[in-house]
Amino acid sequence: MRAARSILRMGPKVVLIKRGEYGVLQFSDSSVFATPAYPLEEVFDPTGAGDSFAGGFLGHLARSWDGSEGGLRRAIVYGSVVASFTVEDFGLKRLAALSVDEIEERYQRFIELTDFHT
Repeated sequence: MRAARSILRMGPKVVLIKRGEYGVLQFSDSSVFATPAYPLEEVFDPTGAGDSFAGGFLGHLARSWDGSEGGLRRAIVYGSVVASFTVEDFGLKRLAALSVDEIEERYQRFIELTDFHT
């Protein structure tokens, strides 16, 4: 947290800290958001998971054009979802066979896993 606050003082409005299997932390001047990584029973190969997270995160932002706090949080979850598919196989094999429907289904399951209001 101290490192994120130091980086925020340098000028960025938002700082993301990717924590591998432990998820992601998002910091801004007014909030902190923490989300876990999507839980999997087996991880085949973590190579490329960070890049896949970035692709899912930025892809959602490009698709939604929503840079609000909620939009960034949704993008973080999409990034985590895409990364979770990446680690299920070697290299990009799993991503090459991935469909938008699979991403959306896992995104909904992620919401259900982390919803504590019900």
